[in-house]
Amino acid sequence: PTTGFACASARSSQPPSASQLPKAAAHREAMAEAPIQSSDESAPPPQIAMDGPIDVLCMACEDDQCDFKPMKLQRRPMGPNDVVIDMKYCGVCHTDLHVSANHTGGLQKTQYPCVPGHELAGVCVAVGSAVTKFAVGDHVGVGCMVDSCGKCSNCKKGQEQMCSKQVGTYQAKDVNGQAATYPKGSYTLGGYTTYHVVQEHFGIKLPKTYPLECAGPVMCAGVTMLEPLRKYGAKEGTRVGIIGMGGLGVMGVKLACTLGCEVTAISRSANKKDFAKRVSQNALISKVENDPSLSQKSETGRKSVVRAEEAGAAKFLISTDTAAMKAAAGTLDLILNTVPTHHDYSSYIKLLAPKGKLVILGLAQELIASAVIGMVNPNASVVGSAIGGIARTQEVIDLCAQYDIRPEINIFPVQELNSVFEKLDSQNDQGLRYVMDIQGSLTDKASALCNAPPPKISKKGAPLAFVQSCSNVVECAGVQGRAVAAASAGAANAASQSQTLT
Repeated sequence: PTTGFACASARSSQPPSASQLPKAAAHREAMAEAPIQSSDESAPPPQIAMDGPIDVLCMACEDDQCDFKPMKLQRRPMGPNDVVIDMKYCGVCHTDLHVSANHTGGLQKTQYPCVPGHELAGVCVAVGSAVTKFAVGDHVGVGCMVDSCGKCSNCKKGQEQMCSKQVGTYQAKDVNGQAATYPKGSYTLGGYTTYHVVQEHFGIKLPKTYPLECAGPVMCAGVTMLEPLRKYGAKEGTRVGIIGMGGLGVMGVKLACTLGCEVTAISRSANKKDFAKRVSQNALISKVENDPSLSQKSETGRKSVVRAEEAGAAKFLISTDTAAMKAAAGTLDLILNTVPTHHDYSSYIKLLAPKGKLVILGLAQELIASAVIGMVNPNASVVGSAIGGIARTQEVIDLCAQYDIRPEINIFPVQELNSVFEKLDSQNDQGLRYVMDIQGSLTDKASALCNAPPPKISKKGAPLAFVQSCSNVVECAGVQGRAVAAASAGAANAASQSQTLT
């Protein structure tokens, strides 16, 4: 089953047509009728032992072939500050592919068995004795992190993602003593699992009005886009360009429209023009429908709807059209570049207005270089960004719930995971985020169904091996080795948690 605007074309190589993109209200109606939805709140809590390690069923791979099969593993016993989550859905991010296939070996060699997933959504079934943030029955999400030191300046500022002792949701060691694994000393297990245990600070409160199946991608793609929008002051009237109309770019367009920005979607070809406009139209309509201050002013509300219907994404720019790019020079205050492959971004710099910023978000050579340069020179026009902290993650979930902003998603059963990995490795030209149905398909019957062959995945060079090329960054930044190397490592650590889809 599939949900989201793109459901009718989830297996197509073309972006959805206008007829497949209903208005916001109709979209919510369709979502309400979808066969896979939020968990059955009336069902009794599962019987799991809380006084010892917790038995879980995971989707895991045992080597870089990424042949995922159900595997029985264990999680740590619930501690006093822990929350136990009965998992319902988990998004599948491009990072999951790269880590599972050991494409990130240049930074950190993947440990097997590997259980990825940092877009978790489920229901709280138990809380530790000291927990105050959650209660049994609450909807809980977990994003890219499960721990940080809590003491450094970054943690105190709510920038846990920049903590040097940050612990990733999967493939990470418990360096602070608060993200214990079982058996002790093993690596963290991600969200492709029936249950998850997390300390309460790193749990995200999911409003029950927001669909659980949509929450996971928001805690990855959503926070990755909102972080630079907030950091660089995007507001009503800010001219924002979004490069790439994949899963990440689509969330960027929706969030920027909701903040009142003038949005320009930028792509290599015209085949996503209608899609980009319709996505922004729905975001604007949804904003009007869910904003009490606007709905009370009928004339203003009508004008806003008309603006949404007629304007959509105010502009669409084809980056390969030399004349159009030249005409757009100096027209954007902020550009968010979501392209996750090596490319020449210099042509986009010309689109910036004075003091404008080009933010590199895609996990490629450009991200590390721009992140380091930004650390050395905060006034640089090209900067890098990765995920946001816990407060920002909570903010983006609350914003999406308030204005009914939903990612374009394709929900699939666990037996199709190998196929999804193969699709992610080839391309993502539909603006989709893939979401695995944990509650409906990761059961004792899954082993018999998971008989698909391993995915055909390219043996590409490690995306993070370019950390070794920091000598180029040193020349650009005009600083010396060790300081830049340290900055590169920190940037790479944060970047590795938020590989993006275009």
